[in-house]
Amino acid sequence: MFNSFDKNPMILKLYGEAKVIHKLDSRWKEMASHFEDFVGTRQFFELNVELLLTSCGYAVPLYEYKGERETLMKWSEQKGEKGIEAYWEEKNTMTLDDKPTQILERSLKSKS
Repeated sequence: MFNSFDKNPMILKLYGEAKVIHKLDSRWKEMASHFEDFVGTRQFFELNVELLLTSCGYAVPLYEYKGERETLMKWSEQKGEKGIEAYWEEKNTMTLDDKPTQILERSLKSKS
């Protein structure tokens, strides 16, 4: 779901299927080339959108964009690669519906 917070109100909802692309997958380099690299990058999602719905967004409040937060970049740089891997192992191995994410097996050469 996406919301517009400026003068043109709108809510956009995307429905479909997503494919997860991890660091050891063949498409990783292609996907990563579109983004700035940083140590905490863990996966990309390739979306196959089957349905797109919009609504007016008249109840969405107006907000002014003031810039990006630096917190996540600083946190991941401070942790370093090994710290990020430990964090993934503790927090990111299962989805909310208790399915394995395969983040370690498909992202770390030492785990494959």
